[in-house]
Amino acid sequence: MKVSVPASPFQTAFLSFFVLIFITLSQAQAQPDGAALFKAQCAQCHSLGDNKIIGPGLKNVHTRHDEAWLISWTKNSQAMIKAGDPAAVKLFEDYNKVAMPSFALTDDEIKAIFAYVKAEGEKVPAAPAAGAPGAPGAVAAEPGFPWVMWSVITTLVILFMVLGKVKGGLERALRAKQGIPEPEPVTSKQASKNWIRGNKKLIAVIMVILVFWGSVKGWNSLATIGVYTDYAPEQPIKFSHKLHVGQNGISCVYCHSGAEKSRHANIPSPNVCMNCHKYVQEGPVYGKEEISKIYAALDYDPNTGVYGPNPKPIQWIQVHNLPDLAYFNHAQHVTVAGLDCATCHGDVKDMDVVKQVSPLTMGWCIDCHRTTEVKTEGNEYYTELHDKLKAKYGADAKITVDKIGGLECARCHY
Repeated sequence: MKVSVPASPFQTAFLSFFVLIFITLSQAQAQPDGAALFKAQCAQCHSLGDNKIIGPGLKNVHTRHDEAWLISWTKNSQAMIKAGDPAAVKLFEDYNKVAMPSFALTDDEIKAIFAYVKAEGEKVPAAPAAGAPGAPGAVAAEPGFPWVMWSVITTLVILFMVLGKVKGGLERALRAKQGIPEPEPVTSKQASKNWIRGNKKLIAVIMVILVFWGSVKGWNSLATIGVYTDYAPEQPIKFSHKLHVGQNGISCVYCHSGAEKSRHANIPSPNVCMNCHKYVQEGPVYGKEEISKIYAALDYDPNTGVYGPNPKPIQWIQVHNLPDLAYFNHAQHVTVAGLDCATCHGDVKDMDVVKQVSPLTMGWCIDCHRTTEVKTEGNEYYTELHDKLKAKYGADAKITVDKIGGLECARCHY
């Protein structure tokens, strides 16, 4: 007599357990990424150290303000200033009354940002060895799967295996006592078929979960295509912005003159470099090696001061690059809006090798337009428009870029 073997409750519980672990890990991975949020939302105006960019450095900010204050300030700093919060008012006045934009972030996202800031601030600064994590050109190691979770999973797997053996032994003892013959051995293939037939609803639920999870992961992966945050290519001539801008105090627009009057900021020609390097022929770091490349490009002899007939272009590698379908005008943002270059390009004065700090995505631009207040004072070109907006929204209303058409598609996509 054949005895059919129904789907084992143990097997059902075992699979359910792994589905639960899978969902838990997916949720854990979906937790806010403080580092990514900081780079996308904060790095344009704040450093992780003590140095000021547009706003204050954030090192040890958790010792200056409690968590609730930081969350409120990040969400709506102007509301706190208007409410007369002493710390908010002092911070606003200390930084020349430059308004910090409001951010549509959740409490958990803001907590993740400041947890990242705290963790980075607690790191002991040290010069990393070449190739070590944090060294130029090194790739930061991705955090591995938590060893505690591996331990929990291993322990539970062993426990289920032991309980399965115990359950099988008890079933055999019960059959022997009741005189029930042992069932014929079932192959693993047949046992799998039996389990599938008996757990169709559970399998359907698992498939739905996998489809939704795969869709979310796929969408998130596709959303990062073309986003090159931290891209820092090696240039044909080693040029240190930290030396030229940070130490020597050269203005950005001295070299990138187009930023004030053109759509393009432009890459300076070697002739601009020669305004100084006719006389400065040796640098503090690379000596004459890199400066000689400028002379070679211009076919210039530093000994005689004579230019030759065979100049060659320098093949600079573009760091910040918008897609062709997007229109961006530097002059509109620099001259009319009065934005500091660091707002989009980060703290260039501290970069030996320039890298892309901001994601430059459409969402990033739109968020800025929704939170950045239009500078109406002294901007006579838009006086009539500003008067109409104040009449519409109130004299004390915050007029942000989206209120002057900053979210219209045709502004950026002709």
